[in-house]
Amino acid sequence: MLNSLISDAAFQPVELTFPNLFGGITLSYTQGFEIFGIKIYWYGVLITLGVVLAYLYANHRAKEFGVGKDRMFDVVFVALICGFLGARIYYCVFQTLDPNSGMSYDFVTTFTTIRDGGLAIYGGVIGGFLGGFVACKIRKVNFRAMADLASLGFLIGQTLGRWGNFINQEAFGAECSPDWIFGMTSALISKRDGLAYGTTVHPCFLYESVWCLVGLIGLHFYSKKLRSFDGEIMLMYLAWYGLGRAWIEGLRTDSLMAGPFKISQLVAAACFVVCTALVIVFKILTEKKHIPLYVNTDAWQEQQTADLEAANRQKNKKKEIIEAPSILSDDADSVTLGSEDENENAEDPADSDIPEEPAKTTETTDSPAEEEPERSEDSNTLDSESEDE
Repeated sequence: MLNSLISDAAFQPVELTFPNLFGGITLSYTQGFEIFGIKIYWYGVLITLGVVLAYLYANHRAKEFGVGKDRMFDVVFVALICGFLGARIYYCVFQTLDPNSGMSYDFVTTFTTIRDGGLAIYGGVIGGFLGGFVACKIRKVNFRAMADLASLGFLIGQTLGRWGNFINQEAFGAECSPDWIFGMTSALISKRDGLAYGTTVHPCFLYESVWCLVGLIGLHFYSKKLRSFDGEIMLMYLAWYGLGRAWIEGLRTDSLMAGPFKISQLVAAACFVVCTALVIVFKILTEKKHIPLYVNTDAWQEQQTADLEAANRQKNKKKEIIEAPSILSDDADSVTLGSEDENENAEDPADSDIPEEPAKTTETTDSPAEEEPERSEDSNTLDSESEDE
């Protein structure tokens, strides 16, 4: 029964070979599966898994950065939507501007052809931060503290998400040495890039995934003890990712282009230079002015107190709603019992309400009416006796 609902028959099997890894490894798989007639791609599954793990991580560490969990959920929800839209718009705009891409999008096709693929990580980062900034203002969350937390989440998502590129056999690089241990080859890659079959290429997705994982581990421990100002982790993330991406993008053959320049490589290099400079400047200013982290300020303590009071009010309100039916039921029972008592009183009136019947005279009781005739008989007897005498 389950096999009839979930199937990978809609996807053609593909192969990917690492000829120099562990004596040669060949993987055969499909790029997705079908459930209830709907095609599900492993790329989407891995992206979703990355988002879920990133949120769980951020939720666990929210208070360390001075971010309330309920407020964080609202900000993340908005940032995810804006990040997805940003990634799609960024990709479609630069594909349309590139005369060599052979692709063109208008406002409608940008959103109606989403299932055909096409997302750009820098567009996602820009959209996510812009949406998050607006949401932070509305929900009264410190944006720089939230950005620090979100940056660690981005690294988790990117570490996992790049394996979606592995499944799709995309985000690969140029031809590499045949002896390179991580060199990979496949018929699909060769066909896309016009390479001879068996040509080994750089697994750029793997390089970026490992780069993000190393950055995540380093910034995780750095943020525990060494974070000196709000926004520092965000700037360090952008600098770290920019440095790695500038190198990796130089190896890729499927980059978004603006004339002779690779868009992502230019953006990455600019991020590294600008963000590194900002980290140095803000560190100096923070030490000079002794600016505390938001989590150590009275404003955060006041917000925590306000959130706790709001949660208690909500809890009490829910409790009242839950208890209301039982109270109404008790009132209904008391009304029912009262009506039953009234009915009983109506059927069995009290003794005081029943009119008294006249008392019946007993046989032994002499009434005045009976005594009068007896006295008259005696008087007659006496009269007769007196006459006889």
